[in-house]
Amino acid sequence: MADPESRDRVRITVAYSPRARETVEVELELPSGATVADALRAGDLCSLWPEATASASAGLAVWGRRARLDQCLQDHDRVELCRPLIVDPKVARRERFQRQGSRGTGLFARRRPGSKPGY
Repeated sequence: MADPESRDRVRITVAYSPRARETVEVELELPSGATVADALRAGDLCSLWPEATASASAGLAVWGRRARLDQCLQDHDRVELCRPLIVDPKVARRERFQRQGSRGTGLFARRRPGSKPGY
């Protein structure tokens, strides 16, 4: 049977990626009814990464879905701090396509030997 005190607490993971290919996760145990703002305060992310929390309201998510600072958390939620995009994905794809040319991408990337162009 579960401990009565554990029912009044929720376990949360706060995840942040300060740089590409680097992720920091902090496991927290908060009182029931805690909000996203409480999780950020308890995780001490303000002192570790001030740039993360400065723009946190723009890039906050719970399990990949946009969240507000006053949103209540449930047990085993994952709060994610998202960095802003450096390059627009559409622009990056367009530039990559121009560098590779039409023969290096899409349908034309792997042609069978002896086949007609485009097949």
